[in-house]
Amino acid sequence: MNMKFKLLALAATTALGGCGAAGGGVAGVNVDGMMAAGGTALKAASLSDTDVKTMSDDACAASDKQNKIAAPKSKYDVRLNKVVQGFSPSLNGAQTNYRVYMTKDVNAWAMSNGCIRVYSGLMDMMNDSELRGVIGHEMGHVALGHTKKAMQTAYAVTAARTAAGATGNAVVTNLSASQLGELTEKIINAQFSQVQESAADDYSFDQLTKMNMDRKGLVTALQKLAKLDGGAGASMLSSHPSSTDRAQHIQQRIDQNK
Repeated sequence: MNMKFKLLALAATTALGGCGAAGGGVAGVNVDGMMAAGGTALKAASLSDTDVKTMSDDACAASDKQNKIAAPKSKYDVRLNKVVQGFSPSLNGAQTNYRVYMTKDVNAWAMSNGCIRVYSGLMDMMNDSELRGVIGHEMGHVALGHTKKAMQTAYAVTAARTAAGATGNAVVTNLSASQLGELTEKIINAQFSQVQESAADDYSFDQLTKMNMDRKGLVTALQKLAKLDGGAGASMLSSHPSSTDRAQHIQQRIDQNK
C-alpha cells in the first residue's frame, strides 16, 4: 500500500485508541462514523478501475452542471470535433466524450471515463495543432494512470475530512453534493509532478507521431502556457506547471525523429 494512504487511514483510526468514554466512544466522537471514514480512506488506496470510472462519471456530470457548455454545431463545438478527428474513439477502454466549456479560463482536462473538457479560453489562444497537442497531453495523464492516482488522493482527503467531522450527529459516510463538488474540483485541478507532466508530453508526442500529425504545435503550446502569469481562476499554469525545458525536450524529440 502506498505510504500516503497508510498514513491517511491511520489518521482516521488512531483516535479510537484513546481513553474511552461511556458507551464505548471517544469523548464527543461517533466511533461508527470514524470507522466508516477509516474504511473510506482504506478503500481510496485500492480503488479499482471500475470505481474510478464510476466516480469520474459523477464528477464529470457535476462539473457539466456548473459550467456553460458550447451548443452543438456552434463554432467552438465544430472546431473541437475537427481538431480531435484521428484520435482514438476510446481512452483506457472508455468512449471519449468531448465538450467545450464557455469560459475565459485557460484549461483542459480528461477523466478516466473518457470525459474530456476543453475551455474556450484555451481554444482562443491556441491554433489547431497546439490544441491537439494539449488534448493529447491530457489524455496521456489518463492513459498513464496519473488521473487515477489523483482520484485516489482526492478521495482519501475527503475521507480524512469525514473522519474529522464524525462527531455527534454530523456523521457523513457518503459523499454529499458539496463533497462531490470538492472532489471534482480537486480532480480537475490535480497537481501533477514534473515527471508526470513530461511523461504526458511524451504520450502526446507519440500519439501525434502515430497519426502523422504536426508535433510542433505541442512545442509552441508549451511555450505559450509558460508565458502565462497564472492569474485568478482556473489555469493550466496552476495545475500543469509549464516550462521551457519541456518545450525544449519535445523539440529535441522532433529533431531526432525527422
